Amino acid sequence: MSAPLRVLIADDELLARKRLSRLLAALPDTEVCGEAADADAVLAAVRAGGVDVVLLDIHMPGLSGLDALALLPESGPRVILCTAHAEHAVQAFEHGAVDYVLKPVEPARLQKALERARSRGPGTTPAGGTAKAATSAPRSLGRLPIPTRQGIVLVAPETISHASLEDELVTVFTTQGDFLTDFTLNELVEKLPSEHFHRVHRRALLNLTHVARLEPLDTGGYLARTLRGHAVEVSRQSARELRRMLGLRRGVEDEG
Repeated sequence: MSAPLRVLIADDELLARKRLSRLLAALPDTEVCGEAADADAVLAAVRAGGVDVVLLDIHMPGLSGLDALALLPESGPRVILCTAHAEHAVQAFEHGAVDYVLKPVEPARLQKALERARSRGPGTTPAGGTAKAATSAPRSLGRLPIPTRQGIVLVAPETISHASLEDELVTVFTTQGDFLTDFTLNELVEKLPSEHFHRVHRRALLNLTHVARLEPLDTGGYLARTLRGHAVEVSRQSARELRRMLGLRRGVEDEG
């Protein structure tokens, strides 16, 4: 039988702390080891030791939850952000959060987050542990966090076939499904591996490993067909680059 997961609840709202406490009491192999109403109390509790997981709110008096997350020791507890604000997800994961749960927190979603935290292995802080500097390098999961109404979807880059901009909104197309995101195409270009992902149009980013065929267009570009059957337009300039990359014979439009 595994040892109970010791959870610290950190939220400046008493009702929110009580709700999380009730949800945790109904879960097996989980116990509440303390509560904190601000980031300073979180850091003090972690230094005292005996904390495996922190359920951490973002908006609190003084230091924010993200500030506290950045100050936690590298060997410290695993952190699950519990917040009503989806826009901080990327920053949270870059700082090493295990999961990002949107309020109102549902029992099944909380249990899934705790299971993910448990699977990450030991993270209990020893008594007298010291906090790391906020300037230390962020920890990365190597996956792209995309906030959705159902929670944060962690997408492995290799599952992404393409991303497209339509009516000012970017959609990321993956083998798991298609997700609207607040990321711009430029931001996705920076976050995804450049050896596979290419900006093939001002409104499209394409993973070449998901391309089934390239259909020539009268414009000199291509219509890229993905393995899932989507069509992605490739501009004339990008088509030239693709031909060079793929070792294809140059077209008339490549001359001069």
